Amino acid sequence: MALDQLSALLACVILAGLAIFQAALAAGAPLGRLAWGGGHTVLPKKLRVASAVSIALYALFAYTALAKAVLAPPLINGTVTGVAAWVLTAYFGLGIVMNGISRSKPERLVMTPTVLVLTALYLILSLN
Repeated sequence: MALDQLSALLACVILAGLAIFQAALAAGAPLGRLAWGGGHTVLPKKLRVASAVSIALYALFAYTALAKAVLAPPLINGTVTGVAAWVLTAYFGLGIVMNGISRSKPERLVMTPTVLVLTALYLILSLN
């Protein structure tokens, strides 16, 4: 298996885990200290909706990874897929900073390394 394909599959596994986590948050699980700045144990309705929306975004992010690794058809075309991979690399890179400065220690400890790994995986995909 090629490095880009392995990176895409690992990214999909992490994104699936994050989607399950966001579904739990949207359903009212008391895990809010790990997300959205960590200001709530149980998320208020607005953030629960945002968690539900993030699940759809994670699916798009995963599809982008698969398309970049040629494990799925490209997004519109190869150029769009390549640009999307770079945008997601930057997005996850920003996530390292945002989670790293969170007021919530649990969020810093769990989500910062998670987005660090996603950044590395999408960088590998972007460079291939």
